[in-house]
Amino acid sequence: MRNVGFFTDTTLCIGCKACEVACKQWNQLPADGFKLTGMSYDNTAALGASTWRHVTFAERPLEMDGEAAGGRIAWKMMSDVCKHCERAGCLEACPTGAIIRTEHGTIYIQPDVCNGCGYCVPACPFGVVARRDDDGRAWKCTHCYDRLQGGLEPACAKACPTDSIQFGPLDELRETAAARVEILRDRGVQARLYGESAEAQPGTGGLHSIFLLTDEPEVYNLPPAPAVPTHGVGASWLAAAAGALGMVTLAIGTAILTREGAVR
Repeated sequence: MRNVGFFTDTTLCIGCKACEVACKQWNQLPADGFKLTGMSYDNTAALGASTWRHVTFAERPLEMDGEAAGGRIAWKMMSDVCKHCERAGCLEACPTGAIIRTEHGTIYIQPDVCNGCGYCVPACPFGVVARRDDDGRAWKCTHCYDRLQGGLEPACAKACPTDSIQFGPLDELRETAAARVEILRDRGVQARLYGESAEAQPGTGGLHSIFLLTDEPEVYNLPPAPAVPTHGVGASWLAAAAGALGMVTLAIGTAILTREGAVR
């Protein structure tokens, strides 16, 4: 079975939040309330245990022909979601086997196996995984695993009215994303991809949620160089081994010189 994923084109996002609503409705997630967060029209604030899709509203100065447009602002909107990393920190950190990689290549937390230890929460470089207050278990986007089993696309992609969120085989989405970037660049748009390959993002091995951005990742609350906690452990062990070998070599050399001095 081919690996599947999301391609989110931020240039097509209109901030309607249909994806958020569809996700909550299908997965029967509780509401987040209607409190003002002070973050533009964002009432959910961030991804969490009960918010598996989150539309960001990043206010930026509006520019026309490279100059500020009279203090007016523009929104950089993006529907954020779990990245379903090729190298998933949450999966590596889980001690019970509750977190698995499915036959679709996505990352799934089995609620009946999770013991609420929380090790997966700090292991996620994107801050996606969170624990619920009532039972302490960890939750995140399931990529609508139950819908995938029935041959359906995830609820968020199904509900998106502008096709800002596209779902499909990961290899095809990468081709679609690359082609879209070229089209936008020909129009003068500074477009870039985020998480499209292991080469572009070695700290996670690439993502199953690819994003097309028109600004720096930090503007969309995305880390510029995410990496799982275990990334670089091999290099650390090699450095430690090299240091230990150097100390042993030094000790042996010192012992030989001392012995030769004693013999003389």
